[in-house]
Amino acid sequence: MINIDVVEIQKILPHRFPFLLVDRVTDLKEGEFIEGFKNVTIGEHIFQGHFPNHPIYPGVMIVEGMAQVGGLLAYQSYGKEEQEDVNNKIIYFMSIDKCKFRIPVTPGDRLIYKVNIIKRRGNIWVLDAKAYVDGNITCEAELKAMVVDK
Repeated sequence: MINIDVVEIQKILPHRFPFLLVDRVTDLKEGEFIEGFKNVTIGEHIFQGHFPNHPIYPGVMIVEGMAQVGGLLAYQSYGKEEQEDVNNKIIYFMSIDKCKFRIPVTPGDRLIYKVNIIKRRGNIWVLDAKAYVDGNITCEAELKAMVVDK
């Protein structure tokens, strides 16, 4: 079991409030998988417009959260020497495939993100990403990303 808190996450990811969508990493095996979560609260700015009388956490935000966790996995999967170089890199989305939304996410839910590496070829990463609430899958997708110079 691993515990990477939001302070450590911000040392790796360039995202900041209100677009940092990972609160903590709870499990990780370099080069294989990662698990993390986001606590969804009514205080999220997105709920001001989506939707005021029926708050639903947007699917695109769930996918972005999965991608951010995937970025953490990619970074942690580099060796220590490579991690120094990674500080001068950024990860860009290339594609989102096979994306499905199963159940809505609402305030009070804890989104558990589970991301596995399908394959890595050079600077290209292909990831199997899933999001869960209370053990039920809420979103799944295959994500492809590329690590490039800043």
